[in-house]
Amino acid sequence: MYVKNGTGILKKVLVSRPEFLKPAPINEIAKKWKDTTMDVEKMMEEHKIFTDAFRNEGVAVEYLDADPERPNSVFARDFGGCVKEGYILGAFKLPLRYKEHVDYEAKMKALGIPKIAECKKGLFEGGDFAFINETTIAVGMADRSNQAGVEEIKEQLAPYGYEVFGVPVKPEYLHLDMCFNLVDDHIAVAYIEGMPKEFLAYLNKMEIEVISILEDAIFAHGCNLQSLGNHRVMSLSANGKVNEELSKRGMKIVELNISEILKAGGGPHCMTFPLERI
Repeated sequence: MYVKNGTGILKKVLVSRPEFLKPAPINEIAKKWKDTTMDVEKMMEEHKIFTDAFRNEGVAVEYLDADPERPNSVFARDFGGCVKEGYILGAFKLPLRYKEHVDYEAKMKALGIPKIAECKKGLFEGGDFAFINETTIAVGMADRSNQAGVEEIKEQLAPYGYEVFGVPVKPEYLHLDMCFNLVDDHIAVAYIEGMPKEFLAYLNKMEIEVISILEDAIFAHGCNLQSLGNHRVMSLSANGKVNEELSKRGMKIVELNISEILKAGGGPHCMTFPLERI
């Protein structure tokens, strides 16, 4: 078994260092920093803080070597998704990220994790991939994944017993994990006003409590949290209100004091591809 859901105990992750990361103007956050030279030394220090936090919580870390031809591969989440039986290879929208298809696929092969589905006709990026429970997967449709991609994944995962459905949100939000994140079995953080009413009704039916954030917080990674399982969540130190609300609900907050990497448009969830979650 590889990844059983989105909130079980995280045991192993795949990441990539930000040695060549630049604020390419391909999302609303990075556009603000497009004329900035990012501090590589600071980013490398921040990434070490990030991976050390995983190890301190008992999570093993695998690396895909950085490559100047794929500067955004630090956002490891985006190449696909992982379920119990293996992984789904996505399809990037932007040429800047095409090489990640090739290199992450080779890395997964080297790790011995089988590819059980692949998006070839539509678009699908892993930032839009969200377990709701062990058999239900939501796929965001913002800027980088589309209906055709959702249908491909739905068809290929159906034989394994998964239900897959799309969640349309504003393109400005980039990925679903920027505006919705399940952090514990029955706790999510989201910009409620940006979610479809049908999706909110479904979450209510599943008895998932949603902690609301403001729309501005989307662009400060207020929702880009990484569940570690066993009522633990990785969050940014700057997410004071969200962290407080989660603490009230019995969650342990593993805080990251990072800021430089965030300028490129991704946070802790974006930088994490789960390989094993039990």
